[in-house]
Amino acid sequence: MTPRWAAPSIRARLTAWYAIVLTAMMIVYAAATFVAVRHEFLEQFDDQLHEDFETAEGLLIRTADGRVTWASDRRHGPDGDEGRLYEVWSADGKQIHRSGASVALPPIALASAGSSYRYETVAAGPERWRTLSAPVSIDGHAVVLRVSRSEQLLRYQLGEILLVLVLGLPPVVVLAGVGGSLLARRLLAPIEQLASEARRITAERLHERLTVSNPNDEIGRLTAVMNDAFARLESSFDQLRRFTADASHELRTPLAVVRGIGEAAVAQRRNPAEYEEAIGSLLEEVDRMTNLVDTLLRLSHADAGSIRLSREPLDLGQLAREVASSLAILAEERHQTLAVDTADGVIASADRLVLREAVTNVLDNAIKYSPVGSTVAIQLARLDHQALLAIADEGPGIATEHRERIFDRFFRVDEARSRDGGGAGLGLAIAKWAVDMHGGQITVGQRPGGGAEFRILLPLAHPASAAEGPHTTQLHLGGPL
Repeated sequence: MTPRWAAPSIRARLTAWYAIVLTAMMIVYAAATFVAVRHEFLEQFDDQLHEDFETAEGLLIRTADGRVTWASDRRHGPDGDEGRLYEVWSADGKQIHRSGASVALPPIALASAGSSYRYETVAAGPERWRTLSAPVSIDGHAVVLRVSRSEQLLRYQLGEILLVLVLGLPPVVVLAGVGGSLLARRLLAPIEQLASEARRITAERLHERLTVSNPNDEIGRLTAVMNDAFARLESSFDQLRRFTADASHELRTPLAVVRGIGEAAVAQRRNPAEYEEAIGSLLEEVDRMTNLVDTLLRLSHADAGSIRLSREPLDLGQLAREVASSLAILAEERHQTLAVDTADGVIASADRLVLREAVTNVLDNAIKYSPVGSTVAIQLARLDHQALLAIADEGPGIATEHRERIFDRFFRVDEARSRDGGGAGLGLAIAKWAVDMHGGQITVGQRPGGGAEFRILLPLAHPASAAEGPHTTQLHLGGPL
């Protein structure tokens, strides 16, 4: 099998990038330095050439026989200087005087000499010479003076500078690599420590948190994000554990009942009526387990986000009256009164079936825990751009310490009474999910006169166009208000 190529580590990449960038900077710096030094040397070289020209111009004289030579009263003439060359050319292009180095330079181009100084670089064999030519006057006679200097020493000095810069580059690259490695190790040390601490956090140690050395830098902010993720993961694991334990407990009870009924039915021979009663009890427990499993599957699909809402303009007042009518028989059995007070024109964009189930679960919960002969109030009002649907009962209410968990799955304030009533503790969890899916909020509070009040806030589909008087419908079932 061909070995799989492994990508280099961040440390190696940081080191490589640091070395490459620093090397590129040093190359640019060395090139700029060499260009600047070369320019400065050439300027100095031209300045020296100009001084030679002025010196030579002052030393040249014309003899009585018409020749051009150096002034005899000067002690130091340019003759014999092998590094310089002085030439005097006549107007017709003939060389009339020459002294200094014995090299053959190209003839001067009189047309290009003009009336100002002209610098040129010409080749004379393997050497290159820098020349300065300009017209001058010797005792009233116009000639062209050309002064030349060999560039051999200049090029030798520039070559030494270039060699130093080139030979100094490899050590700089090596030092850049070493420095980049040390810098990368120092920069990545907090990440390595972070990874070491994170590696110790397992499912059994989710309560532990990573150490935040500096909350203001990037590593500190990353650590804070990871700690938040661990906190959410811990909460999810706790919910999963509670959910698994509660689901197992809920399924264990009907299974135990089914087993007990079956064992009692086969323990001794019974008449057909007793067998029918046993089968009926078995079917009731099977229905209970089926409803529980169906509800759990719905919540599972909801958590996975696979449930899609079919939104439409929904009159919340009409929905509240429909739910109250459907549960009126339950209230009548307990001699309770349902009081429905709704405002017209409260429209929300919602899935009718999902939102109806949420309101049904809350109202069913209120009827179940309200005493016989009490009143359950349903009120719908408009608050700015939100709709408020409140369902209040006259039951025992919900203690403050239980209000945060009342919407948790399988949570019951009164375990024994809830299970005896056939509830699985999932109704309010479904209600909260349905309200959250519609962008709303559901809360529970205590009524001043006693009892619980559930408040559902939902965003309106559009602002109210015209204020209309409230439409109140009261259903009196089982007794007066």
